[in-house]
Amino acid sequence: MLLAAIAACQLATARPSFDPFPEARHADVALSRAEATELLAEALRADSIPVTRVEPRDGYVETPWFDAETGRPTSKRPVGRGIVRVRGWVEPARVRHSELRVETVFRRMVDPSLPERELERQVAAEHPVAQRVDSVLAELARRYEGQLR
Repeated sequence: MLLAAIAACQLATARPSFDPFPEARHADVALSRAEATELLAEALRADSIPVTRVEPRDGYVETPWFDAETGRPTSKRPVGRGIVRVRGWVEPARVRHSELRVETVFRRMVDPSLPERELERQVAAEHPVAQRVDSVLAELARRYEGQLR
């Protein structure tokens, strides 16, 4: 019985080992974690943000590095504000509510001596992709009885 209980526990997660930047946008919605994750991914895709990774069980979405102007994934070295990545974390809040935290990041420089995450920075609120993320979160909050923070 103990072995069955241990086997049922999954300690692995598809999320990265780091949290979103404090500047990440927040929204609360009246949805379960899995529903909120799926709807966040759909809404971002509908706004031409190329979400390629969706983990409903873990509450996580992610894009590849993409060109901020075209919305297309890029194979260029991700340096500068013109190439960004969007990541979203969905946390359970109160009963049947979830908190969405979405960051839009760029790499300011290349430095092989540092971990990649240390090179990332949140884009400014005026950045076009950040504004699109804000509008997606505002619409989800409006539609699902939540609020944008």
